[in-house]
Amino acid sequence: MTDTNDIVLEARGIGKSFPGVRALEGVDLTLRRGRLTALLGQNGAGKSTLMNILAGVIAPDAGVVRLDGCQVRLNGPRDALERGIAVISQELSLVPQLSVAENIFLGREPCGSAGLIDFPGMVAAARQLLRRLDSPIDASARVADLRVGQQQMVEIARALATEARILILDEPTSSLSQHEVARLFDALTDLKDQGVALVYITHKLEEVAQIADDICVMRDGRIVGSGSPDGMPPPEIVRLMAGKEARTPFLKMLCQPGAEVLRAEALSLGGGGAGGVSPLDRVDLRLCRGEVLGLFGLVGAGRTELLEVLFGLHAGRVRGQIFVEGQPVNFASPEDAIAHGLAFAPEDRKGEGIVLGMSVAANASLASLDKVTRAGFVCERQERDLMAPYLRRFRVKMASLRQPIRELSGGNQQKVILAKWIATEPKVLLLDEPTRGVDIHAKQEIYALIDELAQAGLGVIVVSSELSEITTLADRIVVLCEGRKTADLRRGETDSERILRAALPGQSLVAD
Repeated sequence: MTDTNDIVLEARGIGKSFPGVRALEGVDLTLRRGRLTALLGQNGAGKSTLMNILAGVIAPDAGVVRLDGCQVRLNGPRDALERGIAVISQELSLVPQLSVAENIFLGREPCGSAGLIDFPGMVAAARQLLRRLDSPIDASARVADLRVGQQQMVEIARALATEARILILDEPTSSLSQHEVARLFDALTDLKDQGVALVYITHKLEEVAQIADDICVMRDGRIVGSGSPDGMPPPEIVRLMAGKEARTPFLKMLCQPGAEVLRAEALSLGGGGAGGVSPLDRVDLRLCRGEVLGLFGLVGAGRTELLEVLFGLHAGRVRGQIFVEGQPVNFASPEDAIAHGLAFAPEDRKGEGIVLGMSVAANASLASLDKVTRAGFVCERQERDLMAPYLRRFRVKMASLRQPIRELSGGNQQKVILAKWIATEPKVLLLDEPTRGVDIHAKQEIYALIDELAQAGLGVIVVSSELSEITTLADRIVVLCEGRKTADLRRGETDSERILRAALPGQSLVAD
């Protein structure tokens, strides 16, 4: 039995309401030194709200928080950090124009004897933290030049630099490669050995058995179950999360591809990637109506770059040819791509997918402004009439269309992004990590919608770091490695070993 002296934080009777939504109701949570508590639940269950209270971001309406047995009031994130509570958020909070080292030590920069920032010392300390995570990221690099997965590693290094007593991690592996995940888990084990109390929010149940000491399951703003990984197998966790038995797993319908809708020939992207590797090197691609094409590869393989090129980004650096419905096109901008029937839901939801200061309706209509404006002004009634059916179709959990999108959970924000693009009635839908940070049941809904769109004749390209997701959704899988296509496999030809082998450097190209 765990000693009560190990308790570092207690939250008792925590309640919180937002306009139209009761986010938390009488929540109790205990965190202990040297133990990792996995906090599980569907999107909107209240996990992030609870963590924001513990991190000092928002104040509770009811309840108390005790640190080392003493009741405290957390007056903002800095106050929480000074008390030893650090957060690695699912949504990145880095300053893009600053370097990796500057971001890691932002607000805590080391100074020399003259009171000036010790930049060499700061870079050296950042390199040491990145080595601890076995990350090859250059501490002097500008964060804006890093991919989302690399930026996530910088966030993790920043949290480690605080030497926190309590570390909260919200979906920290959503953009990491398998190697990066392994290094993160090693770092978490080291932190537990040092007595740090950890809270780990995840939708990946396979991670729970690997790293969790304790489990808490939330539903509708309450703790509905707790225990150890041995005493709470995945089916029981899913039942608690859903409040009922698990739904029937998604079953993909038989694909009957139609005419070619998109083709790329010898696409290359200049400028050079990490380690001097070209981001894209003579990639061929073909997509038919009614087909879901999966793109798989390790971090840095060129998956996101390929979608960006197809959507008209990096126009001045692209070589090769793109065809839409058999006709050659030259996309000078995303506007050109949209005009030809392409839509793109990016990986970086917060930075590129939504405008946090705007409402749900305003975000959802951003790609369809020509349908909801009169004389240059948005007609709210037209906006509501256009977007409401799409938002209902995606089962977006919200108080109203006027609710600020920043108040929605990450999964519901993702649904708004998808609804935004479906409203443009595209021919081709490009999805980069469409279920990143989305719970099990919302994933099933998104899978079913993607399948439904394909059955209706849409061509869909899906990038995912989850191999199981790619094999579940895709009719055909293209594997990229170091900017090159190394495999093109039909659904019946795929197995995990073959796909992973093609994703590793040093393998020979596989013919179409």
